[in-house]
Amino acid sequence: MVYFLLLILLIVVLVTTLTDSDSKPSSISKNSQSFLNHTHSLVPTPTPTSTPTSASVPSSSSLSSNCFPSVGFQSPSTVPDGTDDWWCDPTTEYAFVGFSYEVTACQSLSQLQKDFADMRNTFHSRYVRIYGACDNNGFFDDVITAAWDNTLGVHALVWFGFDGSNKWMARRDSLFGTLHSNPKAVFVTRGVQFGSEPLFDGVLSPSQLTQQVLAAKSNLSSLGIPVTVSELAYGYQERGGAPNVLAAVDYINIHILPFFAQNATTGDQAWPNVLNDLDWFTRFGNGKKMYFDENGWPSVTSSSVKPNGPNAVASISSEHAYFNLLDQHCGDLKNVVGGGVGWFAHIYSDSQEPGYGIYNTAGKIKFPFAPRISC
Repeated sequence: MVYFLLLILLIVVLVTTLTDSDSKPSSISKNSQSFLNHTHSLVPTPTPTSTPTSASVPSSSSLSSNCFPSVGFQSPSTVPDGTDDWWCDPTTEYAFVGFSYEVTACQSLSQLQKDFADMRNTFHSRYVRIYGACDNNGFFDDVITAAWDNTLGVHALVWFGFDGSNKWMARRDSLFGTLHSNPKAVFVTRGVQFGSEPLFDGVLSPSQLTQQVLAAKSNLSSLGIPVTVSELAYGYQERGGAPNVLAAVDYINIHILPFFAQNATTGDQAWPNVLNDLDWFTRFGNGKKMYFDENGWPSVTSSSVKPNGPNAVASISSEHAYFNLLDQHCGDLKNVVGGGVGWFAHIYSDSQEPGYGIYNTAGKIKFPFAPRISC
């Protein structure tokens, strides 16, 4: 009888063990599936065709960042003692980073404050890229003040213009003087560009431009402000690749204007042309950080904006579709060598360059614009 009871007990134990064993794969499978789903949720998905007027709230990790000029960071009341741990890691500066902003109108400080606040608060911009030139004394001091007050970094510009004059030299010297004299300059100026398109326009030869870049780097070395050139891929290519320029610059600012490609159609079909230029810089850019700084699609043509192909469509819907396209390729841009590609929208308003603005000349937004700042 004892042996019989022990036998029954042994059978019960074995059955229980087998039952527990059978249940574990189901539990493990669910946990694994949950992990896979969580991982899959990190993969970027295309931006919906209908987007809110203002940018969506970024992730909590972006909001809690403690570096300039991340979203959620606020400039302190006084300047720090130095720039150690001040700037955000360039690898976080991909996707939309801000606007090109034309300054030929010599905007007042109050207008700069208003526009920079809009860039920051409505669209979560981290940077403003200066375009054109204002030769008024103290103007760049106002840019620095407005940028500091609104926690925007600045891509400053030595503007060559289109008149073939040497005014750019005085602009260069004035800018460098301000960068050295204004105590806030080093905390908002992410870099200095020579532009716009000095190689394509034949303003300077590659060797002359290289000398200017190296001299600027030497001048600004005590401030730690890097130097670059704002240029088309074709500007380099037609000058034999200008490898000396690419070797000299600290980072690469690229003009991406696919509307002018001979095979251009609509903004939503522009990726092959974008990728063509990006691939060239990936091959020859020495692994440096890259930005699309003069980057957009026009909503209208004009005397200075004419297509080079018969099928290019300038329209608001095409402009909108182009920026949605960049959002859809957020993951591709994030994974580019050098820490990913950040892009600017060129330009803030049609009043600054007809057809390219996010706002029209009446100050109304032309289409829903809520670009991704991370993915």
